[in-house]
Amino acid sequence: MLDPIAHSPEEEVHRPRFDGLLLNKLCKETLANTGDGALLDRLQKAYPEYPLHIARLGHEWYRLGGIIQADGTRIAADLNEWAERTFIECGQNFHTLLDYCEEGNFLATQHTGVSLYLVAQTGPRAEDFVQIEVDRTQELANRYLIDANQPPDDLEELIDPISPIAVEPFAVGATRYTYRRKTEVALFMQELASHRADRHPAQRFMDDWNASNAGRRKVFCEDWSLRLYQHKGRHGEHIMNVEIVHNRVKELPRLEGPEGKKGKALAALIGRFDSQAGYPFAWYFYMLKGLVSPHVGEAVQRDLSKDYAYLPERDAAVLGEWAASPYCL
Repeated sequence: MLDPIAHSPEEEVHRPRFDGLLLNKLCKETLANTGDGALLDRLQKAYPEYPLHIARLGHEWYRLGGIIQADGTRIAADLNEWAERTFIECGQNFHTLLDYCEEGNFLATQHTGVSLYLVAQTGPRAEDFVQIEVDRTQELANRYLIDANQPPDDLEELIDPISPIAVEPFAVGATRYTYRRKTEVALFMQELASHRADRHPAQRFMDDWNASNAGRRKVFCEDWSLRLYQHKGRHGEHIMNVEIVHNRVKELPRLEGPEGKKGKALAALIGRFDSQAGYPFAWYFYMLKGLVSPHVGEAVQRDLSKDYAYLPERDAAVLGEWAASPYCL
């Protein structure tokens, strides 16, 4: 069981817990493996006081790579930059550039990557954790630079053709890790609040977690992590946003519709769901994320208004606030 939730900001002393320069160094020096265990081990040894785990993996993504010869010799690391520079070196004569490319019989590469989201709990509240984002990337040669039988019409088509001549993909160099950023979530949420007149739904989600029995039985960052957004607006303003993401480390439990159920039957329904999820009041937070129908919350609240008492007092209070002012993420 977790320690009691501390709600007062004055009780929390914020300090940097993970050094970005060291994280960057460790990522560069670690050889990537299938299970990412080596990276996790190295980071954990550097910061033994904060148990780390990989919360989730992002979706696979791709971006343009560079150019190599057929024997693997590197010609350029950045295809876009190489094409523009070589076009100028060819006197801005596109046919001369095509002749050079055909003579070289070059291969183009692409980077395939996936983002790792590592988290470490640093305190008792939902927002008391650090999130570290690392990209695992592999460069693959997957096509010829040009098709001599159907040459590109311009630089844009040379760089990113619609129908390239594919080759059996092969690795160019080793898979590697690239450190992206680390976020002290409590500090991020404080900064986010300073730019808003109202409470962000993600902050309300965390506040509900802290106030409920879920926050006393489950570590928030074991089940949930964040998708963070930070950029400068058109007028130089600082734009921030956040999305709470379910880590989905196992099959999601399912909750059938509450239609026609009340009292013991409805209590049993949400009880089974919580048992599968592994902590009390789980159905409520899944509901906020759209993974459970809001009709469940409405049905439970109707029961509570009729003096059914199968929810603990603190969970009933959280649900009551939601019923009075519903929100979702």
